[in-house]
Amino acid sequence: MFEAAELGRKLAKPEYETRLASLRSGLLESQREIRKAQVPVIVVIAGADGAGKGETVNRLHEWLDPRGLETSVFGPPSDEERERPPYWRFWRTLPARGRIGVFFGSWYTDPIIHRVYKKSSPAEFEAELANIAFFEQMLARDGALIIKFWLHLAKKDQKKRLTELSKSAKTRWRVLSIDWKHLKMYDRFVRASEEALRETDSAEAPWTIVEALDDRFREITVGEGLLEALKRRLAGAATPATPKAADTTTTRQPKAKPEARLTVLDRVDLGRTLTAAEYDKKLPKLQAKVARLVRAAWEKKRSSVIVFEGWDAAGKGGAIRRLTEAMDARLYRVIPIAAPSDEERAHHYLWRFWRHIPRAGQVTLYDRSWYGRLLVERVEGFAREDEWGRAHLEINDFEQQLTDYGIVLSKFWLHLGKEEQLGRFQDRQQTAYKQHKITEEDWRNREQWDAYLTAVHDAVVRTSTPDAPWTLVAANDKKAARIEILETFCRRLEKAL
Repeated sequence: MFEAAELGRKLAKPEYETRLASLRSGLLESQREIRKAQVPVIVVIAGADGAGKGETVNRLHEWLDPRGLETSVFGPPSDEERERPPYWRFWRTLPARGRIGVFFGSWYTDPIIHRVYKKSSPAEFEAELANIAFFEQMLARDGALIIKFWLHLAKKDQKKRLTELSKSAKTRWRVLSIDWKHLKMYDRFVRASEEALRETDSAEAPWTIVEALDDRFREITVGEGLLEALKRRLAGAATPATPKAADTTTTRQPKAKPEARLTVLDRVDLGRTLTAAEYDKKLPKLQAKVARLVRAAWEKKRSSVIVFEGWDAAGKGGAIRRLTEAMDARLYRVIPIAAPSDEERAHHYLWRFWRHIPRAGQVTLYDRSWYGRLLVERVEGFAREDEWGRAHLEINDFEQQLTDYGIVLSKFWLHLGKEEQLGRFQDRQQTAYKQHKITEEDWRNREQWDAYLTAVHDAVVRTSTPDAPWTLVAANDKKAARIEILETFCRRLEKAL
């Protein structure tokens, strides 16, 4: 694969300067148009040690408008990053729509190094590459333009480059002992890198291999490759699955049509009740157990994520309060999810949820969640069918990353009858201190009851997995619902510990 990047190509200074003039003006013009089109651009700069990755990134900063450019550099993970799933550090730095994000070091670095050092098996490496391909595909289908450059040096050229850098006082600091160690492992790096590029090269996220022997040739090749990709996107030569730049969370599509059919919610026994005496007896015992388990999880650095979904007025807030009453306030956060902000709409819909993944030993409770893509956005027409359709796989992948990392994930759907909901709505309207809890949107959602039934059924069936199962809670009786949620959370946390 890398033979084509070992031809010894060079670029004379006069030709370099001639091509550079048009390149720089073209990049700036395309960057302005990308901003108008609201396309997020992801540029990955990867490759061999000493191949000039840092210098290339510096050139991009010189040639592009820095106001629309941000570079993320990834070295060894910090303590904060190690306490969360590996992709957390990448999600939080993804560029917003209309901006260009340069990744110096990326999601490729650790998988390749682990394979070279034999910290991962061939099967594990293959699985990591499949995860990368899915991640990039997901971003591309959400509208991101992904451009990946691999800067290559032949073994003899890499040795020469490291030697030259070591001799100069200005550049000696750039060569570390690990670079010389990696030179001795050159062949293993080539094998792992070639496999990584083969398995992750796609129409949606193609690789460009750049011969990095000559600085001018390397810089012009990367710059012109970037410009060509930007122009292609602006000309509309994107993949068919790539959405247009319009914000699909505010542009309504035709509303979902309800389907008359049995759903998983029909199996929920809404007649379950609990007397006040039973509730008063069970609640303090369960809250004491929650307190002990959450403290034990904190000591063992085991995080928890709790998702609350359900009908309006189903009692999500009350259930959350019964849980948090039992926890040390320093160990949990409640994240209420409403309509996305401008900043959130400028990113992939999962971005705002990745941001709140808890640190080791802590608990995050989501009052509504990423399931909005499968529920309200589907039913109300804020997401196209292809968007919410593929979101089932995207959410399964997201939750698998959480549970693979050891996070205890609990998902609750609070179900109540339509008549019970009407009674609660009317009670809220008539009670002064509850009136803030009822809105016109609640009444509009109620009119879409059957469509929501279909959406909930599909979401539960397609995203309930062994590691992240749904718990369907009968919520006609608030006391019984709260106890079931406390008991379920305790069981899952106890099993994990």
